[in-house]
Amino acid sequence: MTTHTRGLFEALEDIHRRPAPFSAYTAPLLWTDEHIAHQMLAFHLDPESAPASRPHAFIHRSAAWITRHFDLGSGARVADFGCGPGLYTSRLAAAGARVTGIDFSPVSIAHARRQADRQGLAIDYIQANYLEWQPTGSFDLITLIYCDLCPLAPEQRRNLLITMRDALAEGGSILLDVFTMAAFAGRQESAEHGRNLMNGFWAAGDYWGFRDTFKYQEQQVVLDRYTIVEPGRTRTVFNWLQYFTPEQLKEEFASCGLMVTERYADVAGAPFAGGEVLAVVARRA
Repeated sequence: MTTHTRGLFEALEDIHRRPAPFSAYTAPLLWTDEHIAHQMLAFHLDPESAPASRPHAFIHRSAAWITRHFDLGSGARVADFGCGPGLYTSRLAAAGARVTGIDFSPVSIAHARRQADRQGLAIDYIQANYLEWQPTGSFDLITLIYCDLCPLAPEQRRNLLITMRDALAEGGSILLDVFTMAAFAGRQESAEHGRNLMNGFWAAGDYWGFRDTFKYQEQQVVLDRYTIVEPGRTRTVFNWLQYFTPEQLKEEFASCGLMVTERYADVAGAPFAGGEVLAVVARRA
């Protein structure tokens, strides 16, 4: 009994130990595990759900603003990094843009292709990790929406921004959004566990789930770490989020040869007044 207890204690110590910021990268699991990928797709397709994408009413309004603001109806070339099941790409293509969508998830890309076929939209969907994908053409607009820059480590962000910069056509723009320090202030450290945590999100069978939230004040980073214990295997998912001030984001873009030219509160063009999300337009410096 003593030996068993010591082993359990050490396992729990490992589960709840604070790691160094960005010391592990497990995002591919969210998109390549078939069960989790289908759970993520269900979140995407729920018109009121927020865990994977914003509510569909906002997406519709946002896509309309993007089309007007960047004059996409004239056949502009658009690349949507992390396109998911095509919630933005389908709307932008229907408005007249020539759209490429890139996403890691085979499940999401398959759904997006089916929807494009049903709607008669000629969208080029590419199933790939956009951190590794190298564009072969140039684009008038590149989008990275729903704060997808924030889960990336500094070097990953730098490499991605340089890839985007090099793929911009003359006069082209990048549109993306990030979480701000106002959002960081609202995050708190916590821990929870439960059987089939998050209503079976993490596995098709029975499991125990542990979630630990760590806040790194100096680095302005939050980690939600999930440990999933199933019969026969244990998996850990690291969900990092970097939070930015407008000045820090501007400097990070500048270090990659990009200039922030516009700031908004969201990707629907609302004025920025210090809220929890900052959307920026950037161009090649």
